[in-house]
Amino acid sequence: MKTYDVMVIGSGFAGMAASLFAAKRGLSVVQAGGTGGIDFSTGFIDLMAVHPVVEQRVWEDPFAALAALRRDLPLHPYAHVADDEIGAALKEFTAFLGDNGLCYTGRPGRNTLALTSAGTVKPTYLLPCSAWGGVEALEDKAPTLLVDFHGLKGISARQIAEVRADWPGLRTARVRFPGMGGELYPEHMAWSMADQARRTELAEVVRPLLGDARFVGFPAIFGMTDTMAVVGHMEELLGRRVFEIPTLPPSIAGPRLRAAFDRGLPALGVRTYTQKLVSAAEVSGEMFHFTAGSGSTAVRIAARGAVLASGRFFGKGLKADRHAVREAVFDLPVSQPEKREDWHRAEFFDPRGHEINQAGLETDAALRPLGADGRPFHPRLHAAGAILAHQDWMRMKCGAGLAIATACRAVRELSQNL
Repeated sequence: MKTYDVMVIGSGFAGMAASLFAAKRGLSVVQAGGTGGIDFSTGFIDLMAVHPVVEQRVWEDPFAALAALRRDLPLHPYAHVADDEIGAALKEFTAFLGDNGLCYTGRPGRNTLALTSAGTVKPTYLLPCSAWGGVEALEDKAPTLLVDFHGLKGISARQIAEVRADWPGLRTARVRFPGMGGELYPEHMAWSMADQARRTELAEVVRPLLGDARFVGFPAIFGMTDTMAVVGHMEELLGRRVFEIPTLPPSIAGPRLRAAFDRGLPALGVRTYTQKLVSAAEVSGEMFHFTAGSGSTAVRIAARGAVLASGRFFGKGLKADRHAVREAVFDLPVSQPEKREDWHRAEFFDPRGHEINQAGLETDAALRPLGADGRPFHPRLHAAGAILAHQDWMRMKCGAGLAIATACRAVRELSQNL
């Protein structure tokens, strides 16, 4: 049984980021986890957009929002990560994605309103370069054609146009995707678009519909890898700026991110056990011993330190029964409402949100989870991402940014103690 410097538990944004940061710092890394939130991502990387949530105040400057958040909610995980560290973490994370075929862009120090498949706009900090044309088209209210496809669920160009009544130059068209019929799936379409001939066929279908459009928006189907090369070819064929709009989850953005990490992490020396949940953990002195998976395919792993990035309920980092919420690997104490009836408020859309959505692990300033005695459970166990308490990432619009920033801080702290 090989011993690693770091065991990363989880394969969502926080787990992938922790593995990346640890490997880049010369540590030997092993990672295990089931399907994480990254697989259902829109591809947008939110940093901080909404605070206070009860007021639904949207901030253009995410770092000003962070300053207000730290002042008002000192227990929020962002209180443990400085702005310069957050910026450096995002830069390193997106540089890795760029090296593996996923280009990201944004406006330094500013959130951007990005178009969604529902026609609404979402404040986000970084987004795929393939979506940036949509930002420019929306801001300029430029003449734009939105194209969707017969048989593809998860996006309706007509619905987007109806919601965006403030965009008079927006037109829509529904066409048949070349070479496919019946119900369509974004992943199949994306693989098909790797073929230049298929792109040419699609352009021939769309070209007669262009009219005065300066931009053409499509569902996110432009390849699994090298998306910007596909976008560039479509722009050449159509003579217009082309952009993608993420479909409803599961969109192609999640598999693209997963594929980038599946390619890039092993190249950095990370040993990955995909779709294997950590089913047992033991602490023996200063060593951790883990079991990933079950039955005859289970593997035993030894590590000198660990990053717990297993998520909340979707990632199976937390488990709930009719009485309480429990942490799934170490049975660590979970910050949660005292009474079961306080988990949710009476109104589903209560502007304050639901208390259960802030359940998670308490930590010290080094992001080490606290045990039942209120002290760090282990000097080389750190936590990152959605499993951390006192944050409602979905309502605050800070999910991916929080995962990346806390993963960076956790790895930094851990590496100093190895």
